[in-house]
Amino acid sequence: MGFIQSVDWMQILRCFVVGGLICIIGQILIDKTKLTPARILVVFVTAGALLGGIGVYKYIIDFAGCGATVPLTGFGANLAKGAMEGAKEQGLLGAFIGGVKASAGGIAAAVFFGYIASLIAKPKIKKQ
Repeated sequence: MGFIQSVDWMQILRCFVVGGLICIIGQILIDKTKLTPARILVVFVTAGALLGGIGVYKYIIDFAGCGATVPLTGFGANLAKGAMEGAKEQGLLGAFIGGVKASAGGIAAAVFFGYIASLIAKPKIKKQ
């Protein structure tokens, strides 16, 4: 018999709902504003960093799990957390090093999968 793991359906639902709400906000920004996708990305990373820096985002992560860590807001929160830990350990330089160190896996994955997507996709410029 194989390894059988129980499934927490409520956790899956919370993950789906929170991740979906973050995506809905992004879609509204795309549809209702003239913001470019790059600016929306910066808004999400900055919002996550701010919420992570003041300690609010950890409660969202505790509630939603991957629904909060996978989107760009989770990346921003991870950067802030790493920067604060690095600053405690190494001072000002650690603030810069810590954020990148804590997010190295996400950065590497973004570069790799972004490159793969660039080989496959045909990008279009957003109409103003």
